[in-house]
Amino acid sequence: MRLLDLLHPHLDGVTEVVDATGGGLPLGPYLHLPERVRLRPSPPGDGEPVGGGRLALLSYGPDPARHGDEAACLAALRRMRPGGKGLIVFGHPGAQLPYHRLLDSLVAQRCQVLRAAALDYLHLHGGAVFTCTEALLPLLDPAGRPVPGGDATALRLAGEYVLAEFVSRAERARLLELERRHEEDGRALEALRDGTDGERTGAVARERDRLAAELRRARERIGVLEARIAMLQGSTSLRVGQALVSVARSPVRGSKRLPSELYGMWRGRGKGGRPSAPPAAASAPAADPAADGHLHLAHRAFTAGPRDRLVVAGVLDAATAADFGHDAVVNRALPHDARQVAERTDPDVLVVQLSACLSGPWAHTGTGAAPDLDRRLAELLAAAHALGRTAVLWRDAPASAAPGLAPFPWDAVLDGDTGVQPARLDPATVDRAGLREIFVSRATRVRLSELARIAGAPDPLDARRVAVLSAPRDDAEISRLVAQVMAQRHRPAEVLVPAPGPAYAELTAGGVTVRAAADGSGAPWIADWSDLAEERSAVHLLDLMCAQECSGADAVAFSAHTAGFVPHVNGFRPALVRRTLWPSPGAGRLFTIRPEEVR
Repeated sequence: MRLLDLLHPHLDGVTEVVDATGGGLPLGPYLHLPERVRLRPSPPGDGEPVGGGRLALLSYGPDPARHGDEAACLAALRRMRPGGKGLIVFGHPGAQLPYHRLLDSLVAQRCQVLRAAALDYLHLHGGAVFTCTEALLPLLDPAGRPVPGGDATALRLAGEYVLAEFVSRAERARLLELERRHEEDGRALEALRDGTDGERTGAVARERDRLAAELRRARERIGVLEARIAMLQGSTSLRVGQALVSVARSPVRGSKRLPSELYGMWRGRGKGGRPSAPPAAASAPAADPAADGHLHLAHRAFTAGPRDRLVVAGVLDAATAADFGHDAVVNRALPHDARQVAERTDPDVLVVQLSACLSGPWAHTGTGAAPDLDRRLAELLAAAHALGRTAVLWRDAPASAAPGLAPFPWDAVLDGDTGVQPARLDPATVDRAGLREIFVSRATRVRLSELARIAGAPDPLDARRVAVLSAPRDDAEISRLVAQVMAQRHRPAEVLVPAPGPAYAELTAGGVTVRAAADGSGAPWIADWSDLAEERSAVHLLDLMCAQECSGADAVAFSAHTAGFVPHVNGFRPALVRRTLWPSPGAGRLFTIRPEEVR
């Protein structure tokens, strides 16, 4: 909810809003007050009472520099007089709000809280509207309608007071328990880092010794392979092949020296070394230098850059690996190469899918019927942990189907299916409400985002970031732009305007970056918001991104006549375009959806 949605229904009879927040967090741009209501700052120490026709704006939160201190908030409450109203915004998350510190002051000043709601800002998590009254006012239900007054109101207040205290007491006890566990985990981690935890330190030392032994064995194998390569390089078969390749590259010159080279090889057979070339060919190398150069480039020329996609390795079935492959780099580990896959691909996270342990190459893993596979899985987890990677068990099947997986050293466990891949759906046939629900909470990309958060890897949901491009001409259009953007269920990451300023403060507070259009955007998608007279619903961007993710198109537009891919982009005005194609999307594929489907 926006702050104006909480405040405006209670502005009846109010002509002046007194800002007593202290100025640490200017709330003026959030309020969008009507012309009949003026905003007046209240300097520190102001003792002017707040009575009829006035509304006090207060702030209370954990950061005194931003939200003001508690003493200033309580002092402002003492200025309330009958008929006065107030709006207090909270910097505390709802479950952590210490409202009991304010409740006594509200009661002492005969202030009744009319409504409280969550706010959708980064530094303001909630707010409450109250009024100073001499008589108890009817309560409001969640829809804003008054409930029956009289004894029913008093009974409701009494019952809700007891139940709210009971619930909050349980929540506070749970919070204290979680904090205690967090402190214990922190002490255990510090003990492990300091080497004072004998059992864990011993396990680390054993793992280090095992890895050192494997390194020695690997070096021995490398020595054997190098000896074999040296033997092959001195073999007659290789030299004959090189000579033939040289002739093929340069038939005119090579055909003349080929007989003498072959004769020299025949003369030097059995002498234990590579024969010298006959005098006629002494000035020419046995192989074309260009061939060696190309070979070197083929193996050494590459580019490296920062990793910007989630890299997954693990035990996955083919369908899941294909679905994950749309948004991540996926390397399936099979029993014969699992350890090598983990070591050579350096994944962000190792995933073991429970259903993949019930069929396919890893069938019967964790059931006790295939101890060899259990051993290989243990080696795979040890290799991942040795690399410092997170090992995750994805339980997309009942845990009882493979009970032997539970004792393995998992860093995290995810329950539920692996999600729905929107690319497998047809947006023209799927119910629009169902498609939105899949996009928001059940898509494979959402599931992978949970995995990336656990592993501290790049978030696949970054591919859904949208920048809104607009050019408002006056304060009214700025207000309309802010209202439409803040209402979006799929809120954009950026808003690009000609001249950013304080008028866009509410967007910044809502987590939306406001920047100059000339500076460009870092979001992968651009939404055209140039026509601010157009009505855009709360699902405008959500439906556009749903259609894009299902179709894989480079641009999405609205069309009253067709739905699906269209052969010519020029006849449509795209509402969503890939940033790399903006502002000329003609080279991309365009997908259209019907505007009547967007509500």
